[in-house]
Amino acid sequence: MLKCTSTLVRSLAVGAAAVLALGVATPSALAYSGAFQHTQSVGNRGADVAAVQHLLRQHGQATAVDGVFSADTATAVKAFQQTKSLPVDGIVGPKTWAALAVQVREGDTGEAVSALQAQLNAKRKLSLKVTGTFDAATKQAVTSFQSHAGIGADGVAGPITWENLVWHFDYPDFAAGLCDKDPDGNGTANWGTASTIAQLEAAARGFASTNQGKIPLGDVSFEHGGAINGHSSHRVGMDVDIWPIRTDSKQCSAGRITWESSTYDRAATRQLVKAIKAAAPGHVKVVWFNDPVLIREGLTQPLVNHSNHLHVRYCAKTHPSSLYTC
Repeated sequence: MLKCTSTLVRSLAVGAAAVLALGVATPSALAYSGAFQHTQSVGNRGADVAAVQHLLRQHGQATAVDGVFSADTATAVKAFQQTKSLPVDGIVGPKTWAALAVQVREGDTGEAVSALQAQLNAKRKLSLKVTGTFDAATKQAVTSFQSHAGIGADGVAGPITWENLVWHFDYPDFAAGLCDKDPDGNGTANWGTASTIAQLEAAARGFASTNQGKIPLGDVSFEHGGAINGHSSHRVGMDVDIWPIRTDSKQCSAGRITWESSTYDRAATRQLVKAIKAAAPGHVKVVWFNDPVLIREGLTQPLVNHSNHLHVRYCAKTHPSSLYTC
């Protein structure tokens, strides 16, 4: 996608520095620069939420495991926090993550193992059976991840492995109603935080029900974040570029358009923006897109060079950079 304004570039540079400066509580334990465990709260979705739910069950807190952080999940988090003498806010931040994580190894069984298997499937694009039994295949997957992350490869999922695994980005399921577009030559730069990816997938599934074609996905981030060609943002897995919808619904096969093009479908693009926000209540910080009608309706905000794509920024209750706090 096209570059942002110099003001935004400077702001994002400061934000990126903040991630590097504040994101690592224990630098020697974390292999990835700026790594931290992503905060989960009501409105979030995805593999990290499912891990929270499995781990809550491991600790005796009843909750469904559906990957959706609902009010019921928040109630279970508060009950758990109370048992651990943590601040009772229903938000899973670093201290709650640390208290939830359970060290598991080959031969162990339980919900913590299910959480681990689900995380490995999401973060490493695997297809482990989520059985709750730490078998040889799970040990191999853990060892492979540890080698991938540059940490001790012993096949035991302890605190360091959990921290790196929760931080690691997720990859979208394109069968959810997405198609892959790469205008800046960044290859498969589709990795994002687990919540970003799941919230995007949910929006795509919601939009697919309108029978107006798939959502063309531009860049998100690289697998481990960092600098990305053509973008001053897209470094922390929470910025997503998508293309507007066409009147012929061929946004995945025909050329990219702007909001001024004759084939631009404002009504369908409006539905898309609404689907994005509905799939992540309280966790969409801004959608930049220069359609003046959608701007007047309060659905998008203007930004230079954003006439041919929508830039969605997701957010969390707490984040090392204020650019990504809700």
